Amino acid sequence: MCGIFAYLNYLVEKDRGYIIDTLTNGLKRLEYRGYDSSGLAIDGDNNDILIYRQVGKVKALEQLIKEDTKLDVSKTFLSHTGMAHTRWATHGQPSQRNSHPQRSDPNNEFLVVHNGIITNFKEIKTVLEKKGYQFESDTDTECIAKLTKYIYDSQKSNKQLTFTNLVKAVVKELEGAFAVIVKSTHFPNEMVAARRGSPLLIGVKTEKKLKVDFVDVEFGNGEAIPDSESKMSASDVPKMHRSQSRAFLSEDGMPQPIEFFLASDPSAVIEHTKRVLYLEDDDIAHICEGELHIHRLRREDGMSSVRLIQTLELELAEIMKGQYDHFMQKEIFEQPESVVNTMRGRVNFDTHKVTLGGLKAYLATIRRCRRIVFCACGTSYHSAIATRAIFEELTEIPVSVELASDFLDRRTPIFRDDVCVFISQSGETADTILALRYCLERGALCVGITNTVGSTISRETHCGVHINAGPEVGVASTKAYTSQYISLIMMAIQLSEDRISMTERRNAIIDELHELPRHIKEVLKLDAQLQSLAKDVLFKEKSLLIMGRGYQHATCLEGALKIKEISYMHSEGILAGELKHGPLALIDENMPVIIIMTKDSYYPKVQSALQQVTARKGQPIIICNEGDNNLVTKYRSIAVPQTVDCLQGLLTIIPLQLLSYHLAVFHGVDVDFPRNLAKSVTVE
Repeated sequence: MCGIFAYLNYLVEKDRGYIIDTLTNGLKRLEYRGYDSSGLAIDGDNNDILIYRQVGKVKALEQLIKEDTKLDVSKTFLSHTGMAHTRWATHGQPSQRNSHPQRSDPNNEFLVVHNGIITNFKEIKTVLEKKGYQFESDTDTECIAKLTKYIYDSQKSNKQLTFTNLVKAVVKELEGAFAVIVKSTHFPNEMVAARRGSPLLIGVKTEKKLKVDFVDVEFGNGEAIPDSESKMSASDVPKMHRSQSRAFLSEDGMPQPIEFFLASDPSAVIEHTKRVLYLEDDDIAHICEGELHIHRLRREDGMSSVRLIQTLELELAEIMKGQYDHFMQKEIFEQPESVVNTMRGRVNFDTHKVTLGGLKAYLATIRRCRRIVFCACGTSYHSAIATRAIFEELTEIPVSVELASDFLDRRTPIFRDDVCVFISQSGETADTILALRYCLERGALCVGITNTVGSTISRETHCGVHINAGPEVGVASTKAYTSQYISLIMMAIQLSEDRISMTERRNAIIDELHELPRHIKEVLKLDAQLQSLAKDVLFKEKSLLIMGRGYQHATCLEGALKIKEISYMHSEGILAGELKHGPLALIDENMPVIIIMTKDSYYPKVQSALQQVTARKGQPIIICNEGDNNLVTKYRSIAVPQTVDCLQGLLTIIPLQLLSYHLAVFHGVDVDFPRNLAKSVTVE
């Protein structure tokens, strides 16, 4: 959802223009997450803070800053803290006053940028209003800023009040999921960040090599506000001991020139540094005088006493558009390479063996489980639907597929001998994370399937598979879907390797996995044909039905999702077996229908559905296999290469991805950032 970015330089001289460009470029790297407004805060000239906020794209924010003729962009700072934010509205409509940073008062004493939802903000707001605080926005974020000021004003006489202690006291009062960064005129050149349930990382850039590749976690001695105290009472804040952060000291023991980059996503920091530290839930990060300190209120059993500084393997060029007009288009055409990357080092085509190292230690446990539960949202959910049948066939383990939100609403019974698989491209999907924690509490073995190393799901599951699709910027998932699909196929193959009766079936699938990149390249050659189909046949239509059966049911669901989310055209994926149970009433000569008919065991049954459609004067468009002349000569058709049934959906989904893309382009909408949607759904 929202995107957070902050930049701090210490003993590294930078002019204000450079700082502004760094902040706005960081926001542009986060645009794919979805947003409706943006803003930033920088230091003024007299220990004050300047705020700029604007509705619309980051370019509009840049223009607003340029129009400030009083702003001296040439002024240099040896040390400076700046923060920026892209907002996707959850409380309050998109507007300048609801944009972040949100402030505590007209003097900008405390500023906050925030990603997430504060579920008890109304309670906090009511208490603060009774104490005379006036609110300027409709956001939950403003409550954080004003609560910070309230506690600060209540504790001015406390000489032990540090910026970290103050934010700890605030965080103790907050309920919900959030990542926040706080900046203050009372603590110049300092910044505090906190995370609970929303992703936040810190990039580190130095001229000299860091002394150690970790940061010590510092534990407090007590609660921020004792439970016996009422909400927002002026109680003592926790006493915390400050220690030297060993990683950031030079050889003589003095702080060295350093730059810090805080962000919701590694794509925002990769152009500056590859050295990053991921914050854990309930971490409080304090940056001051070139040092980073990680604080927690108390130590818990099994908790690590350090936070590792990791090296990103992402390249900036990988997240740029290159020769393509849109990220989505680029990512569709990257699929011949992305599927190879997903299989690289895992599939031995000579020995017909699959090895997923992340599952190795848990294979025996998974094989003897009583059922496998897939839990996901959106496109990730469809990848589970697509592979459910092959899982059951190869492993003979019952499989259920759950939408994470519904799974939680029902409080689905989970047992210790269940295996729960959580699928999320970002690894930060809020509903999926909550479902994961629900299952962990009940003792189930939890497996993560993600595209993001260091994400919450990858850290909190017992084991997992990294799909290795590479960065996916477009909000509509394309290559991540096919890589999730393949990852699940590989998982099913490895789990069944002890079943001799399935050897022939496994070998056939592995042989076709080898041919898959070539087949995808052939499908991508249909781009011009699909562009014509979008322009000449479907562009002016208001609705579209997509139907199939068996392995193609998931393709129908995913294709319909792509069309509706990107082109804003109503589209519905239908199981062909359900046609007579309602959807057939929609069929006439004016209703466009796409039918997926590939040469598998379900072909005769889908053929029956085709006859039902044509009998009602329907004019179906057929996605079929090459060489199926009976269909190609009679109907408008899209012919794709034939492969083994459980992999056919990887080839039939690509025409629908291309079709959705071209429909969106012809409608003149923002392909990469569709309205009201976000790439990473980090709130419920």
